[in-house]
Amino acid sequence: MASTSTPATKLLTREKVSHRVHEYDHDARAASYGTEAVDVLGARLGVEAGQIFKTLVVKLSDGKLAVAVIPVPAKLSLKAVAGALGGGKSVMADRADAERATGYVLGGISPLGQRSRLRTVVDASAQDWGQVLCSAGRRGLEIELAPADLIRLTGAVVAPITAGQ
Repeated sequence: MASTSTPATKLLTREKVSHRVHEYDHDARAASYGTEAVDVLGARLGVEAGQIFKTLVVKLSDGKLAVAVIPVPAKLSLKAVAGALGGGKSVMADRADAERATGYVLGGISPLGQRSRLRTVVDASAQDWGQVLCSAGRRGLEIELAPADLIRLTGAVVAPITAGQ
């Protein structure tokens, strides 16, 4: 397996944040990167699907990119993200724009250690857990950390941003 050192893990180490890195063999044929993480890590670690978060990049009406961090099983409310970040509208960002801005590839975009630190909103449900998991910056690599640390290090706004909330 490849190294577990990524900009995200380096940031956590530099900031002396308690965390664990979980690695698994990513299947290139997987239809959903998040679902793959839930299937593998849920069974291995005994964590709930709602504890594993995906990182989505959106484009706001002002043209700027932002990050939404939501539980893997949930659907993103683009309206709620825009509202949490100051109004207007949002749409899913173009893959190339998301990868260029974050420095990560789709399916491995971490909310931490991005090339350009994007405004971030973390779904309020993260605060229901003692620990959450999110991408460490590579497909098949997840970070387990306290939600408060994720929120602090990303400078995130916390709001209900999933559809149906």
